[in-house]
Amino acid sequence: MPSALENAVYGLISTPVLHSAVKHGVFTSLIEDGRGTVECLAERLDIDQDTLERMLLVMTSLGVVERAAGGEYSLTSDAAPFLDRRSTRYLGGFIEHLTLETSGRLGRLDTYLSEGKPATEASPFDDVYRDTESLRAFMRAMWDLSFGMSQELAALAGMAGTTHLVDVGGATGPFAVAALLGAPTLRATVFDMPVVGPLVGEDAQAHPVADRLDFVGGDFFTDELPRGDCLAFGYILSDWDDDTCVMLLEKAYRACQRPGRVLIMDRLFEDDHSGPLATAAMNLVMHIEMAGKHRTGAEFIALLERAGFSDCEVRRAGGEKHLVIGHKR
Repeated sequence: MPSALENAVYGLISTPVLHSAVKHGVFTSLIEDGRGTVECLAERLDIDQDTLERMLLVMTSLGVVERAAGGEYSLTSDAAPFLDRRSTRYLGGFIEHLTLETSGRLGRLDTYLSEGKPATEASPFDDVYRDTESLRAFMRAMWDLSFGMSQELAALAGMAGTTHLVDVGGATGPFAVAALLGAPTLRATVFDMPVVGPLVGEDAQAHPVADRLDFVGGDFFTDELPRGDCLAFGYILSDWDDDTCVMLLEKAYRACQRPGRVLIMDRLFEDDHSGPLATAAMNLVMHIEMAGKHRTGAEFIALLERAGFSDCEVRRAGGEKHLVIGHKR
């Protein structure tokens, strides 16, 4: 079997294995307590040795952990930053979301193929906002997925000349916090549903900039956006269809003070939609979880221009998310 097909076939098993390892502290132990044999790890964590060994063999085959000649396991250097809770690139929350939320919705694809996606299908946000625990788990996943990349994207955007950033649908503020940490004179406002407000600023990285971080509660479908000279959409527009995106960008244009700009931070397809894999996979997730899709840089620019922005450009980052900028002169 070709390796690409093999990875696809057994991916159903791989992600839940990663989630269980995260949940039971396997990676944390390997990072904080050091490498160890399966016997040692099972004793450290008080978990079943046979099950752990089988999981470690899967993760070794994936290249996530490696086994020394003496039988001691350790994380690979490539994987470690993404599985270390102290790292800004930590993906534990995102892995949990894929395992507990996304996987349960994949069964809808069969119906979609046969009948199309129902226009009246319930929004996944109904589940996200059903209780405090669900909301906090979702916001943690969004922080884990966004904060590390946001530091690079904020630097790529260049926030030095910006006075007031409005982070639209900004969750608990991963991009706003990243921007504030890099620009000491900047102020930022997170705009999101009122229920999110108490969670903004909880993360340790936000504490040094708390005096410059504000929150405004509202619904971007029914309310106008707070005014600022830079409005940001971080992984928001891929949730919605083109006409909805233009409506939101038109609101951003009205709220944007001259000279100002809008930042779109999202995964981008290659111009011919040939990849990358993460974007193609999440494009399918957008279909089963949301009402949107992932786009090319040119497709985002077309939406910006429909909303009135000009001098648009794409700036590519080193990670999975990139930056599309539109200006209001």
